[in-house]
Amino acid sequence: MPKILIIEDEASIRRVLKKIISEENETYEVDEAEDGLIGIDMITKSDYDLVLCDIKMPKMDGVEVLERVKKLKPEIPIVMISGHGDLDTAVNTMRLGAFDYISKPPDLNRLLNTVRNALDKKELVAQNILLRSKVSKKYEMIGTSEAISHIKTMIEKVAPTDARVLITGQNGTGKELVAHWLHEKSERSKAPMVEVNCAAIPSELIESELFGHVKGSFTGAVKDRSGKFETANGGTIFLDEIGDMSLSAQAKVLRVLQENIISRVGSDKDIKVDVRVIAATNKDLQKEIANGKFREDLYHRLAVILINVPALAERREDIPLLIKFFAEQIAEEHGTAVKKFSDKAIKLLQEYEWTGNIRELRNVVERLIILGEKEISENDVKLFASK
Repeated sequence: MPKILIIEDEASIRRVLKKIISEENETYEVDEAEDGLIGIDMITKSDYDLVLCDIKMPKMDGVEVLERVKKLKPEIPIVMISGHGDLDTAVNTMRLGAFDYISKPPDLNRLLNTVRNALDKKELVAQNILLRSKVSKKYEMIGTSEAISHIKTMIEKVAPTDARVLITGQNGTGKELVAHWLHEKSERSKAPMVEVNCAAIPSELIESELFGHVKGSFTGAVKDRSGKFETANGGTIFLDEIGDMSLSAQAKVLRVLQENIISRVGSDKDIKVDVRVIAATNKDLQKEIANGKFREDLYHRLAVILINVPALAERREDIPLLIKFFAEQIAEEHGTAVKKFSDKAIKLLQEYEWTGNIRELRNVVERLIILGEKEISENDVKLFASK
């Protein structure tokens, strides 16, 4: 049920507004406040989906109410109510974040359309917040072990900066989770994060994939195409498994890091980009450098901050939390009730080697949920958890 607050010092106008809005839709719950101070107090104590606020009022005018509400609860749309002499001020309030303004005396259709549009916007904002929370949950880092706590502390310190980060660790440890959290907690979070799996792209195509190409630059280049660095402009590019990148592509990435400039394959035109680079690898890059397979100068450019993600076997105390998290996640995906794991089942799972790390654990949890009993027992683990 949408909840609306009218802040207006003239009782007659409050009554008219409330009558129009309530008769339009009986599900609307409409409250009244006779001045800005009372309105702010009501907004602080309750959740409103829309506020209609007069501009000229005693004690606290509408502009100050708008500024206060935008700090308290920025998601609430605010429609300003303006007298004839307040129109310039009403227009200025739009710059301060007001959703719209309506003039006195209120036009019926104009008022109702504004209310509907404002409530639709509030619903859309709520959906976007929910969607963002689901995305964040997808990349949530689960664990309270010392190693994970250290990584979380590192992320909090490093994320707000533009420092380049090199994430190391075995396959399946969750390096991509660290990358996503670095992006989500950064000033670039509203811009795109573009992922590139360097190991999955053939070496002859990696440069085109990263930097784009112009029509006719090679067989199959039938039109101009932008690359991942251009797509990520203003945001973050995540170069996963960078240890598998060809030396020629490494040289071009080094140029981007040095000059913030790229050139599409087949073009000599420079394109300026503003991209934060996060890289990850499961390889020992120092050995790769010694073997001539990785550029030492690129390594030092990438490894401004080093974050190593431990193997699951090194953080066994986190396994119960991970099992619970995966069980809830899988139940939501399957639309089923959450299955519990017995203490003995969890203890047995903690003793496994987990060479595939967290990725393997999630697969096993899903298998146990599908094949196991209502409560996953130690016997279920023995039957279905082994490879």
